[in-house]
Amino acid sequence: MSSDQHASEGTTEQRTEGYAEVYRRSVQDPAGFWLDAARAVDWVREPTVALDESAAPLYRWFPDGRLNTCYNALDRHVEAGHGERTALIYDSAVLGVRESFSYARLLEEVALFAGALAALGVGKGDRVLVYLPMIPQAAVAMLACARLGAVHSVVFGGFAPRELASRIDDSRPVVVVTTTGGVEPKRRIEYLPAIEEALRIAQHEPAAVVVHEREGFETTVEDARGRAGRDGQPAVDWHTWAEALEGAEPAAPAPVAATDPLYVLYTSGTTGTPKGVVRDNGGHAVALTWSMRNIYDVGPGEVMWTASDVGWVVGHSYIVYGPLLAGATTVLYEGKPVGTPDAGAFWQRVEEHRVKVLFTAPTALRAIRRADPEGELVRRHDIGSLRTLFVAGERLDPETYGWASDVLGVPVVDHWWQTETGWAICANPFGIERLPLKAGSPSVPVPGYRVEILDPLGQPLGPGEEGNIALRLPLPPGTLTTLWGDDRRYVDSYLSAFPGYYATGDSGYVDEDGYVYVMGRTDDVINVSGHRLSTGAMEQVLASHPAVAECAVIGVADPLKGQRPAGYVVLKAGVDVPEDRLRAELVALVRERIGAVADFKDVAVVEGLPKTRSGKILRKTMRQMADGEQYTVPSTIEDSSVLDALQEVLRPPRVR
Repeated sequence: MSSDQHASEGTTEQRTEGYAEVYRRSVQDPAGFWLDAARAVDWVREPTVALDESAAPLYRWFPDGRLNTCYNALDRHVEAGHGERTALIYDSAVLGVRESFSYARLLEEVALFAGALAALGVGKGDRVLVYLPMIPQAAVAMLACARLGAVHSVVFGGFAPRELASRIDDSRPVVVVTTTGGVEPKRRIEYLPAIEEALRIAQHEPAAVVVHEREGFETTVEDARGRAGRDGQPAVDWHTWAEALEGAEPAAPAPVAATDPLYVLYTSGTTGTPKGVVRDNGGHAVALTWSMRNIYDVGPGEVMWTASDVGWVVGHSYIVYGPLLAGATTVLYEGKPVGTPDAGAFWQRVEEHRVKVLFTAPTALRAIRRADPEGELVRRHDIGSLRTLFVAGERLDPETYGWASDVLGVPVVDHWWQTETGWAICANPFGIERLPLKAGSPSVPVPGYRVEILDPLGQPLGPGEEGNIALRLPLPPGTLTTLWGDDRRYVDSYLSAFPGYYATGDSGYVDEDGYVYVMGRTDDVINVSGHRLSTGAMEQVLASHPAVAECAVIGVADPLKGQRPAGYVVLKAGVDVPEDRLRAELVALVRERIGAVADFKDVAVVEGLPKTRSGKILRKTMRQMADGEQYTVPSTIEDSSVLDALQEVLRPPRVR
C-alpha cells in the first residue's frame, strides 16, 4: 500500500460524515475510533488493544503496538515511490539562504546522522539534548533520534546556561547536539559559551557534544576543546557535525513500543525543577496523522508552513512531525513576521512556496497588523494558494481575527491546545466539516477530547457560565503520558484538582452551540471586591478600539478591593491620538461592555509588551512587577529591553 493511501486510510468514511457524527463516535467508542485511525500508520506490529487502563489515571495508548516514528515520517514515502517529493524547505530570511530537501535526501541525511549518534553511544531509550535554532539540522537531529528509538529533548536556541543545565540534569543526555550560534535580524547569539557554562553548572556530564559549524561566530569547537572541564579535567568530547559523520554508517529504523517515549519537552519558563512533558511514539504518530487530514485538511504533496520554532511544541508537531507523517511539504523559516525585511515577509513566503495552510501565533498577526494596518503589503503578493490561516498560542482577539479575515480573504481558524496536549483540544475541523466560525472562539472540541466547564468544587457549569476548563480522562492519543521521571508530579500537577479530569489551568465557557471560549489562565481571573472577572474579557474590549494593535490586562493588588485591573495598550503604526482622550475612551468602553463592577480606571500606552519567543505575553511577570514582588526575567523572553521600558509604568499601585 502506498504512503498516500496510508495517509488517508481511516479518514474516507469520516469525510462522508459531519463533525457531530465523528465526534459522537470518538467519545462513545474511543477504542474503535482510534484503532481505526491507527490504520493510517505503518506498524511493525499492529496494535490490537487501544487503551491500557491498568495504571489509571496513567493511561497508555496502543500498548501492544510496535513502530518507528522516523520510518513513518520518511522511509515509507520513499519506499512508495515519492522520494523526489519535497519534504522540507529551509528559508532563512536573516541569511538570504533557501534550500529544499526531497524525502529521499532528508532520509539519507537523517539515517547517516542517526549512525553518527549511534557511534557516539546513543541507543534505544537514551536521551539527546538538541540546542539548535531554525536550521535543517534541527529536524535532522530530531528525526535521527526517533530513528534510533532515542529520546530527544529540544531546548529553544538561546536559553540561558542555568536553564540548559537544569534540563541536562533532569534528562541526563548521552549527547548534546548544538551549533556555533543563532542569527537574529540585528544580532548573532553565540551558543557554545552557553553550552560550556551549562556543562560546568550541571551535575550530569554528557559523553559528547556535536556542533554544527556556522560562519560568523567567535567561539569555535577548537576553542571549546582547548578549555579544561570541571575540576581541571578534560571536558567532554567535542565533535563538529562533519567529524561526527566521518565513517558513520546509515542507521536502520529501530522498532520501539508504541508506549516508549519519543521526546521530552520542558514547559517554557519553568523555575526550580523543570517539568518535562513526555510524548510517546504510537499515540503521537496516530494523533498527528489524523489531525493533518481532519483538522488542517493537508495531504500528500501539499505545503504547510508553521511559522513557529522547533523549540516549542508547535514546532515539534507541525514543523517536523505532522507534515512529514502526512507526506506533505513543510517550511522551516528562520526569520520574523516583521523586520526580515518588512511586514510582508509572511505573504512573500506564501506566494513563493505555494503554501496551502499557514499556522502562526496571534502575536505575529498583531505585529504585522501594527506595521501594516491596511494590509497594503498583502496585496503586493499572490497568495492565491492559501486556503486557511490557523492560529494558536494566545487567545485570538476578535479585532485581529477580523483584520486577518478581511485582508487575507481566507478563513482564519483559531484553535486551542497546550504543550501538554501536543495537538489541538478545540478547533474547527476543516478536514471533516467546515463549521461556522465565531470570533473569539477556537470553535468546538476536537474528536477524542471531552471538554467540560467546572466550578471551583468540580461541579459542571451551564452554557455561558465561566469556570475551569477541564478534560475528562482518559485523554486521547498524542497527549502527555506523564512528566519525565515523575509520575507523582504529573498526577499532582494536572489530575488532582478535579478527580477524573485533566485540569487545563485555563478559564472559559461553552456557549449554547457548543463552541468553547478560552478567556485566559485561571490565575488571570481576578477578584475585584468579591467579583470574579476575566482579564481576557477586558482585553477583548480594549482590542476592539480602532487605535489599539495589541494589549494586556493584569490584576494588580489593591488594599481596598483585593485586586483591580490595569491595562497596557500598544498602538497601531501611524496612529496619532491624544493619550488622555484614548484612555478615557478605553475606560468608557470597558465600563460599557463589562460594567462598572470591573472598576477599570488604569490604562497606559506602551511601546511594546514583554513576550516569550513563542508569542505569549508575560502577564505573570508584569503582575509581579506591578505588585512590587520579586521576579525573575524568564529566559524565554523575546526582548528584555521591552520589560525594562515598562519598569516605570509597572510600578506598585498607589492607594486611591
